[in-house]
Amino acid sequence: MSISNVGLVLEGGGMRGLFSCGVLDFFLDQELIFPYVIGVSAGACNAASYISRQKGRNKTVNIDYIRDPRYLSLRNYWRERSLFGMDFLFQEIPIRLVPYDFTAYAASEQQYVIGTTDCRSGQACYFSKTETQADVMQLLRASSSLPFFSPIVHYQGKALLDGGVADPIPLNQARKDGYARNVLILTRDIDYRKSPAHTRWLGYRFYQAYPELVETMARRHEVYNQTLTEILQGEAAGELFVIRPQDEIKVGRMERDTNKLTWLYEAGYQTAEGQYVSLQRWLEEA
Repeated sequence: MSISNVGLVLEGGGMRGLFSCGVLDFFLDQELIFPYVIGVSAGACNAASYISRQKGRNKTVNIDYIRDPRYLSLRNYWRERSLFGMDFLFQEIPIRLVPYDFTAYAASEQQYVIGTTDCRSGQACYFSKTETQADVMQLLRASSSLPFFSPIVHYQGKALLDGGVADPIPLNQARKDGYARNVLILTRDIDYRKSPAHTRWLGYRFYQAYPELVETMARRHEVYNQTLTEILQGEAAGELFVIRPQDEIKVGRMERDTNKLTWLYEAGYQTAEGQYVSLQRWLEEA
């Protein structure tokens, strides 16, 4: 099934993105292909394998390799200044260990948007699938580079970090791109609200050259919670269809317990399966 006028929006969330992996794999099993896909951080990474039609790829990457110290460890921080092994994740894995199908990616007619945060302006910065294949992994690296835990990624003269800083759920960008009706995949339950981080002082210590970035990080909880309010309103108006965890998720952003991660993937698949009839009815109204 293909829908011509409905977008797909993916939240980030680190290892909580295994929920999204399950949802997207269910979509691939149903041949449910959205013409427009936008994501930030882990959401953008999961979307990449959906674009290339590689069911199970992100599950393999994020569960089978999570215990590998090259994926996540203090050793990486001393070597790369990043807890996550960015070279391992965005070079060795997609090229050699769990190959990414760049040919299928290039052949896809889907519009694919990766969200990042511009450190100089503190604003969200988006890149589309028109970027070359060689740039895709660099952009995913940028979108996944957590402040404090990963170095800034320099690309086309811009200094970039995690897309979830400026625009944690990029719904409004999907609307700006012409998609008034959207399916959202969230990685938090309906009752979750983000609390203030109180790290402005640390931000200025780390990012003295980027004061706008620091202020954006300080306001992130406000942006996130306001977006959640807009999502609830959009659901009530019938403009949005949201797939989210049914209960509070006990999985951290840097979770390494493979049992928990496998459970979360299966929860995503089963949640999508359970909502599929309702989703089909909603899509028929588009």
